[in-house]
Amino acid sequence: MTVTENGIAQASCDDACGGTEADIGSVKEKLVDDHTAVELADLFKALGDPTRIRILHALLQSELCVHDLTEVLEMGQSAVSHQLRLLRNMRIVKRRKVGKTVYYSLDDDHVEQLIVLTLQHLKHE
Repeated sequence: MTVTENGIAQASCDDACGGTEADIGSVKEKLVDDHTAVELADLFKALGDPTRIRILHALLQSELCVHDLTEVLEMGQSAVSHQLRLLRNMRIVKRRKVGKTVYYSLDDDHVEQLIVLTLQHLKHE
């Protein structure tokens, strides 16, 4: 750690650090492009809201309509609908209409895996 004239600490490599033996060129070649990095960050932002996580966890258990979700989450319909719209736009949930009722579920197995693996990670000691 280096301290500047302003007293601000800056992280820096130790003078003896010559890097690792990693193939930096190979790492750079495999690095996600800017567009993919933005999409990935947006996905994590969408998952960064406790209400949306609770919706997803409920949908992990069962396909539900908006009314069901309002009951489970003890929230108003407009608030739930707003969150579902955002999740749908991000392709995290999908909907299925039967008559006037719209049922929501996780978009695919990848979303389920994200949730399950993250919960496992959190419980891991």
